[in-house]
Amino acid sequence: MKKKFDINEVYEALYNWMINYGVRAVIGIIVLIVGFWLIKLIINRSKTSLRDKNVDPSVKPFLMSLLGVALRVLLIIGVIQIMGIELTLFTAVVGAFGVAAGLALSGTLQNFASGLMILLLKPFSVGDNIISQGLEGTVTSIEIFYTIVTTFDNRTVIVPNSKLSNEVIINISREGIRRLDLNMKFPNGADIRQAKDVLDRAISKCTNVLAKPQRRVGVGELQNDGFLMSINVWVNAHGYQDTKLAVQETLLQDVKDAGIKIAGL
Repeated sequence: MKKKFDINEVYEALYNWMINYGVRAVIGIIVLIVGFWLIKLIINRSKTSLRDKNVDPSVKPFLMSLLGVALRVLLIIGVIQIMGIELTLFTAVVGAFGVAAGLALSGTLQNFASGLMILLLKPFSVGDNIISQGLEGTVTSIEIFYTIVTTFDNRTVIVPNSKLSNEVIINISREGIRRLDLNMKFPNGADIRQAKDVLDRAISKCTNVLAKPQRRVGVGELQNDGFLMSINVWVNAHGYQDTKLAVQETLLQDVKDAGIKIAGL
């Protein structure tokens, strides 16, 4: 026969559970809440400490993320013990799902290892301008699993660390300066020496162009309908695009003011 539902048995089971585990469960929940609050406090204090010690900005986010994960794992293990849950059972459950979790998180673990490699080998640091994955922008943060890049048109791009450690990265600001290469086409009838002199004087007016390394201005290519004047100047890596626009504008205006015809215009 089917056993009848007895509410008294339910009450008795709940009562026994409260006697045996209720207090532990309440204490565990309190410890969990207080623990999360303390972890947040520790992380904030650690951020202040790292800032005062002038730690490399590339390392700060990584260390803070790693510290947060480690403290939370320790807290959860401690709460499990307080609640009276046998760690052997917990270990068995973890072991049962270990292989599946390892396969599922293989990409995440790869990103973690790649983050460590980035911090150790330093192909780039926070504040560097890089080109990778078809994007160009400034590295704003290196986290445990990913790196945040802000593009020059103000888009936030989150790139997995494994992509950055296994692909070609062009660091366009590490050396501090970059060469700006420009070409200006003149018709065959234009006076080469005059064009070169005007371009040279125009470059001298550009305050963002560096005096050293020395600039170069000369005929870069001969074509049937004219010739290309090549201009190579050195500028600061940061602000490269702004300098490029300013230099091009100055060159074009000075050439027109000198009455020299530009091919195609």
